[in-house]
Amino acid sequence: QVQLVESGGGLVQPGGSLRLSCVASGFTFSSATMSWYRQAPGTGRELVAGISSTGGRTSYADSVKGRFTISRDNAKNIVYLQMNSLNHEDTAVYYCNAVQGSRALYAWGQGTLVTVSS
Repeated sequence: QVQLVESGGGLVQPGGSLRLSCVASGFTFSSATMSWYRQAPGTGRELVAGISSTGGRTSYADSVKGRFTISRDNAKNIVYLQMNSLNHEDTAVYYCNAVQGSRALYAWGQGTLVTVSS
């Protein structure tokens, strides 16, 4: 069955950096467009970044453009999210998923919590 396992979250000060990882299994990762989403307390899930199956194309929400970088390693079935210059508004649980258009394809993993606080 499909598994999406996110990790790398934690507590970081404003201006700090974190790198999130998502290990995927149960589907053909190398053929899948992958995205990172986040959900802050009391809000809906927000699309943060996406990457094409080969990694040749990436896209970002305006709120993270220039600060976050999505990448992938198809040999290891991992998608990464490098997050720099973090601010309080980045506090959320972060999730990854395979997508088709704007639709997430699989059940959500447990996510990884990012807390930006001084």
